[in-house]
This record gives sequence, C-alpha cells and structure tokens, in this order.
Amino acid sequence: MFLTPRFYNALLLTILLLGGGYLFAPLFTVGQVALSLLCLSLLADGYLLYHLRGIHAARQCPERFSNGDDNEVRLRIESSYPYPVSVEVLDEVPFVFQLRDLRFRLHLQALEGKTLTYRLRPTQRGVYGFGQIRVFATTRLGLLSRRYTCGTPQDIKVYPSFLMLHRYELLAISDNLTELGIKRIRRVGHHTEFEQIKDYVQGDDYRTINWKASARRHQLMVNVYQDERSQQIYSLIDKGRIMHESFRGMTLLDYAINASLVLSYIAMRKEDKAGLVTFDAHFDTFVPASKDPGQLQRLLEGLYAQQATYSETDYSALCVHLNKHLHRRSLLVLYTNFSGLVSMNRQLTYLQQLNRRHRLLVVFFEDAELKSYIATPPRHTEEYYQHVIAEKFAFEKRLVVSTLQRHGICSLLTTPENLSVDVINKYLEMKSRQLL
Repeated sequence: MFLTPRFYNALLLTILLLGGGYLFAPLFTVGQVALSLLCLSLLADGYLLYHLRGIHAARQCPERFSNGDDNEVRLRIESSYPYPVSVEVLDEVPFVFQLRDLRFRLHLQALEGKTLTYRLRPTQRGVYGFGQIRVFATTRLGLLSRRYTCGTPQDIKVYPSFLMLHRYELLAISDNLTELGIKRIRRVGHHTEFEQIKDYVQGDDYRTINWKASARRHQLMVNVYQDERSQQIYSLIDKGRIMHESFRGMTLLDYAINASLVLSYIAMRKEDKAGLVTFDAHFDTFVPASKDPGQLQRLLEGLYAQQATYSETDYSALCVHLNKHLHRRSLLVLYTNFSGLVSMNRQLTYLQQLNRRHRLLVVFFEDAELKSYIATPPRHTEEYYQHVIAEKFAFEKRLVVSTLQRHGICSLLTTPENLSVDVINKYLEMKSRQLL
C-alpha cells in the first residue's frame, strides 16, 4: 500500500484548518469534519482496492531480439474491478538499456483491458534479462495506491540482425530490392557454366554454335550456358581490437556480423554456398560453406556469441587454417579495419597469399564522423590544423584502397551504416563480371 500525493495534500489542508482554529474558532470544527471525511475516504479507498485482486498484466515479446533493430514489446493490462481505475505500469527492462523512466499511465474502465506497445533497440548481442511488471492502481478517490507484481522474469537472446533479412526477403519477393540501394547489375559477356546442346533457332547467338556437334548431326547445334552456381562465399570476420570501434552504439564487429549474415542470405538465393570464419589472435569459428535450408540458422548460431577481443589479429594463423580447410577456390570477404597504410602493409603479404589461392575482397571502414567533420568549414586557425590532420587520415584510407588494387586485391571502403548494401552490390558486381 502506498499513500498518494493527493492524500498528503488533503492531510496538509486538514492540518491547516485545525491550526487555523487557534485564530478563528469555526475553522477547528471544519478541520475536524475534514479529518473525519479523510479517514472515512481512506478506509473506503482501501476497501475498493483490496477486496479483490483487480489487475492482471502479462508481457508479450519475441523469443529472440534482432541486434541493431527496433524490437516490439507488448504489455497486456486487464482490470477485474467493477469500476474505473487509473494505473501506472513499470516494466523492468534489461539494465543494459538504462531506461529508468519507462512508465505508462492509462485509465481503465470497469472490466476493461488494454495493450501497451514500446520498442527496444539492442546494440549488443547476448542474453538480456527482463524482470517483472509493476502496476500501481488507484481509484477515483486517489488516496491510496496498490502495487501489483505481475508477469515472470524472462531471458531474451539477442541475435544478429535477422529482421534485416526479413526486409530483404520481402523486397526480393516483390522484386523491389532497389529500394534498399541494391543496384541492378548488367551481366557482361556469356554465362560460364555449360548446361546443354540444343538445335539452333533463329535469334541464337552464332558464337555459341557447336561445330563438332553440328557436323555429327548435319544441322546447326548451339551450346546453352547458365549462371555458374555453387560457388563458395566465405565471410572472414576479424575480431581483434580494431573492431572495438563503435558507431551509433554498435561496434564495427556487430556491423560486420549483420552484413555477413545478409550477404550469406543473398548468396544462397543466387544458388551459391555461404560459409563463415572468425579469427583474432587464433583461428576461431569455422562453418563450412553450404546452401542447405538450415545453413542460415547455423550461421546465426555461429555469430550469436561472437565478441571482439583486445588481442592483435594474427593473419598468418588465418592463412594456415584456410589452406587446411578450403580446397576449392572461393570468394573470401574479409571484414576488418586499417588505421592507415602502415597497418595494412604489415598484413599485405598474407593478403596476397590469400588472393593467390582465392578471390579476396577486403572490406574496411570509413570514419563517418571524421567525414562529416571534414565537411564542416573551419572557423579559426586551430580548426584549420585539425581539418588538415583529419584530411590526412581520410587520404590514408583511400591510399589503402589504391595500394590493394595495385596488388590485384579487390577492396571496399564504406561507412558502417552502408556496409550491408555496399557489400551486396560489390558481390553482385563481381559475380556479373565473373571475378569469383
């Protein structure tokens, strides 16, 4: 039981009336009447609130949350009171959100129920614990408040962004992927995988005529080609200290994990096989490439508990283990970050080694905050010096791209927010140009 501000205001008024009786005698009588009414109202309010359990509440939310997306949580509040009540609802959300003022106020009529909806955006993967639902009910008298403890504590697992996959899937079904920025890439040249030989019909490309088969059949025959399928696409995710850098509350590792999941989904829709490798100072997770229906769930489980470490990344161990596990030429999409040309040159030998056996695409990040700072005009001498230093850092990133291209290594410099779309566009471009 809790006493409300209305009770204290009424009590203060009663005390003033009783005290005023020393100056004006009739006020003392009025104060006694007010005190009697307050006591009777307090008893009546207590009876109305406590003669039955009148409030029931329950939480409805998904069994797992999507990292970096808005996840909907619903609270169902139902009243069993045969008269109107006002309620204040407090949901004990996981402490990681630091939402200490998440409360809702609503008015319920007799035997009425209402549903409250709010959204949570996690920025870290892991297990999040919800507590109980606290509901404070008051009647129209408003002198007392009864607290109800409803619901049960529950743990929610936060997975990499699977809601993004749902958006891509729906837009792919309606053929509207361009709304997300995915370009339509015009295919250059012929398809590379042989399918069959068929009779020549008017309109077939004469360059596909199979002269040996035509000589045997004494009529023109042409080769039919189709898109090359079942190519292996591996996402290599660096978990070293350089991936601790954050942007809008999420680390670069989280952005890389979300992008690799979306890329794997798109690759499997293109009949390619998707796999996963994570590494830091040691070779960590390896999920063999596959296009089976359950592969996406295996990738989700493999990415769910990945955390960035503070160790230096060992590319030599990565090369050794990839040579041991990968026996077929594959597209390796490496998610990492380089602070400058010097840090890239330390790993260049290993990148060249990977690129000789496979097709390597190095994806690293452009500092979006640095880019926006460069765009602002300097106002005084100190800011001119700061702009020069900022432009030097930005130039070094572009220099890394040109250096990798000079050594025959594909690269992609992008911002964290555009990572998924840019990686998919690069994959489609490389596939159309037959660079895999």
